[in-house]
Amino acid sequence: MKEAEFWKKESSVLKNEDNKIRCLLCPHRCLIKDGRLSRCLSRKNIDGKLYALNYGKVLGAALDPIEKKPLYRFYPSSYIFSVGTFGCNFDCRFCQNHSLVHSVPPEEKTEKNTDTVSPEELIRAVLKTPSIGIAFTYNEPTVWYEYVKDVLPIAKEKDLKTVLVTNGFIEEEPLNGILPMVDAMNIDLKSFSPQFYTEICKGKIKPVIKTIRSAASKVHVEVTCLVLEGFTSGDDEMEALSQMLSKIRPDIPLHISAFYPAYKMKDKRPTRPETIRHLCKIAQRNLKYVYPGNI
Repeated sequence: MKEAEFWKKESSVLKNEDNKIRCLLCPHRCLIKDGRLSRCLSRKNIDGKLYALNYGKVLGAALDPIEKKPLYRFYPSSYIFSVGTFGCNFDCRFCQNHSLVHSVPPEEKTEKNTDTVSPEELIRAVLKTPSIGIAFTYNEPTVWYEYVKDVLPIAKEKDLKTVLVTNGFIEEEPLNGILPMVDAMNIDLKSFSPQFYTEICKGKIKPVIKTIRSAASKVHVEVTCLVLEGFTSGDDEMEALSQMLSKIRPDIPLHISAFYPAYKMKDKRPTRPETIRHLCKIAQRNLKYVYPGNI
């Protein structure tokens, strides 16, 4: 556990609520009472200070092909050491990693199930593998902010590549605090529908698009769009989404990925391969690199 960055105290006319905190890490800007958690479950108000509960808590690690992130135009055919923890500032009804992100209370994960891995220890582990670097993935890495920020400069000192696989839902100031140390990002653009973001993901689309714009001007960016039949499978939506990306950079790789039933959407059918291939053809009108995924 470490004191978090990007928060402020909120004044109150009620004496028993003097310890409220406003988190400034992501656009949710959670107002957190003393003893309570943020929406992402990774930050806690303890006696009027905000702490990152997931600091150094590595709950998943694997050596993955870089294409699994997915990153197809960043050191292809290489391997990268992938790590993750708990916590996410979205609650996507189709989450593939819900068992890691949401299922176990943070106190259980931080106090009983894991030791703390220092940034130096993590990089030593990476250096023992045939990896080009480290990818922060599985959960939402921006809510692992303090740890990621401490790991990144050590990775760069060792000439390791650094990757974030993220939903892009982060405020501009904290994003700018880590971008100079990041080499590549895969950003999930869940949909091009504000309503979908609000109802299905419990988030907002505008900050995500802002992150894509900002990151694409500084680091290698690829975008993933998950297709759910009847939700995000419309021709017009894919046309609008790919046009928007092309205005940022026409060479941004777009991964159009099939949905498989999971979490709160186990009753929905998997995306048909022909739907993915059809949407790829639409996106190819506007973008140079379009790839089908999960089919």
